[in-house]
Amino acid sequence: MLNNRLLVVTALAPVIWGSTYLVTTELLPPGRPLLAAVVRALPAGLLLVALTRQLPRGSWWWRSLVLGTLNIGAFFALLFVAAYRLPGGVAATLGALQPLLVAGLSTGLLGERPTRRTLLAGVAGVAGVSLLVLRSDARLDALGVAAAVGGAVVMATGVVLSKRWTSPAPLLATTGWQLVAGGLVLVPLALAVEGPPPSTLSAANYAGYGYLTLIGAALAYTLWFRGIRALSPTHVTFLGLLSPVVATLLDWLVLGQRLGGWQLLGGAVVLAAVVTAQRRTLGRTAANNYQPLTTSPRATDSEVV
Repeated sequence: MLNNRLLVVTALAPVIWGSTYLVTTELLPPGRPLLAAVVRALPAGLLLVALTRQLPRGSWWWRSLVLGTLNIGAFFALLFVAAYRLPGGVAATLGALQPLLVAGLSTGLLGERPTRRTLLAGVAGVAGVSLLVLRSDARLDALGVAAAVGGAVVMATGVVLSKRWTSPAPLLATTGWQLVAGGLVLVPLALAVEGPPPSTLSAANYAGYGYLTLIGAALAYTLWFRGIRALSPTHVTFLGLLSPVVATLLDWLVLGQRLGGWQLLGGAVVLAAVVTAQRRTLGRTAANNYQPLTTSPRATDSEVV
């Protein structure tokens, strides 16, 4: 039961991320994705650091920078390039490679060998996302494809390293460090590409940015990293496939976009892949690794890489 509750709670993170597509298009000023990424990460990180009043110690200064760059800074930047140079369906389909990448990296860095079921579920997940969001007239761009694949690689690496490097600090503090690091990496890029923020913002803009900061980052990333601490990173990353499903569902419910038969089939395949990937005996792992939000793991700051 503990394992099931953890999976459901962790799944809330990609569900929330699926809603950020709608928030971005409907509430935020157009043409400012990097500004949205900075506002999403940096204020949320500063808020969590202020609440916990803890700064990194020892090796966790550079580890926080590495993890924040991988999970947030580099990932958002590459996602930005892919979004501008590829149709959304192509970018989402390439991003769906992440569970397979995590499974491969976990073998080398964590000693977790993927099962045949996991690999088949990963392939099914990619197929399901492609049916859900890919269009027949989608065009390919070499740089865009490289950015989308690179985004999946850096995020997968960040997920696995987040499991390998267990922070001695409370979860909220560690999450805050990564959000701050990722946001600081994005600031110069956002200024160089998009220029300074708009001089005037509407109430809808403020509402959208507030949602991205408090819900899309502070809450969602805390739940995500909590799941990584307690569960196998391969199982956690499969939950990320829920994001395009939620985004498509919200487009249908809120924007009135039509859902075809192939999209419905793709959504069903994605859900089946997510469920299939979780069908392992994880209770012992979850019970041994579970950490409440207010406690610290037993690892020490001198833990070696």
